[in-house]
Amino acid sequence: MEERNELYPVFLKVSNLNVLIVGGGNVGLEKLSFLLKSSPGAKVQMIAPEYLEATLNLAKNHQVEITRDVYNKSYLEGKHMVIACTDKVEVNEEVYRDCRERSLLVNVADNPPFCDFYMGGIVTKGNVKIAISTNGKSPTTAKRLRQFFEDMLPERIDDLVKNLNEYRKTLKGDFEEKVEALNEFTKGLVEKKDGRE
Repeated sequence: MEERNELYPVFLKVSNLNVLIVGGGNVGLEKLSFLLKSSPGAKVQMIAPEYLEATLNLAKNHQVEITRDVYNKSYLEGKHMVIACTDKVEVNEEVYRDCRERSLLVNVADNPPFCDFYMGGIVTKGNVKIAISTNGKSPTTAKRLRQFFEDMLPERIDDLVKNLNEYRKTLKGDFEEKVEALNEFTKGLVEKKDGRE
């Protein structure tokens, strides 16, 4: 049987959640950068004995609390989502076990069996956001697909979204009638040039 990606994609409002990143090295910076690029209003606490200068500079411009300490499970209090990315496997796995005991979502960097979620490739053009997952198998493929979609999606796609939203507000009838009207109105977007779908 062919392997299949069974992940369920969601878009989290991380500005409403409390995120903990355990680790202050290169991977910690990468995870923080990725999170803030997509969600600049994310509320994040980072725990590490030491930090890269680039991490400290990035944190200054966002809602990032820098804590200089070693990991302790007390830091999980009030958190919703945790990313473990220290250079110590035993610490990362301890974070994972502590999160599982508390039913917290956790991602241990570069260790798929110790992840409840993956941070895939993301393409953002205004209100349009596309998330790309390779089921944790190939971040490089996700990166290349992200670059492809960034190049392919027109910069003005957000205008289409806004215009369709305004049109949707003018529609009358029940939900099914509105969906049918929007489907009819937008079917030209997916029709091939020769008129066939």
